[in-house]
Amino acid sequence: MAKRGTSQAHVGVPEEVAAIRAAIRACLNQKDDEGRVIGNSKYGIYCFYDYDDEPIYVGQTKEKLRQRISRHLTNQRTDAVAMNVLDPFEVLTIGVYPLWNLAAPSLTEGERQAVLNQAEYTVYQKALGRSTFSAILNEADIAPTELIDLPTPHRCRIVPDGVYEIRKHPDIRMARRAMTVANLARVISERDVSLGLRRTLLTQTQRLQHLAQTRLAEFSGEYPVEQGDETGDVEVFEEEADSESGEG
Repeated sequence: MAKRGTSQAHVGVPEEVAAIRAAIRACLNQKDDEGRVIGNSKYGIYCFYDYDDEPIYVGQTKEKLRQRISRHLTNQRTDAVAMNVLDPFEVLTIGVYPLWNLAAPSLTEGERQAVLNQAEYTVYQKALGRSTFSAILNEADIAPTELIDLPTPHRCRIVPDGVYEIRKHPDIRMARRAMTVANLARVISERDVSLGLRRTLLTQTQRLQHLAQTRLAEFSGEYPVEQGDETGDVEVFEEEADSESGEG
């Protein structure tokens, strides 16, 4: 018999959350052509994509890709999650650019940071170019730099099939986006926030409107006024990843 006051709740996380975390670990445990585990790269760039294969967030790290990406996607209070900029629920696939060369001891921290900034801006421009909304959810501006050649990104889906079948439903995604918009608007109403956060709110409302228009069109037989070139095919990332190799 349990002692008075002892919780009877199961320890751990829900099954679908555990499955997604396992998929994230499997993705970051992949090895490149030289046998290096991609998540162990201290320096790198990452890009998150939603269920419509829309790029939604770009970032850089110098603390290991594994640690930074895991904190984002497991709700461990990164700035983007805490401020309701990024909803981890929306992330279906991730693109990872390990920058192994930046670990060279001959480089100064300033030189490493300069290359990281260039790589992040290059990925950001690629993301903007394929975005239906010509916008990404990043709150902070990514300073323009010279574009550089990038390694081929490692792309993988982090939502297992069973969870994907539930979460992909547009009405569920619409409800999540509406909640994100409401939470972000509440943060803005309570704080002195940056212009970038207000821009993110606009982008989130555009994403919600687009999904609502698309959903209505499925019932009315009419296309949304602003549909863009969106296929909804999540497998498109494999071809896109190949096409990015060696681009500047």
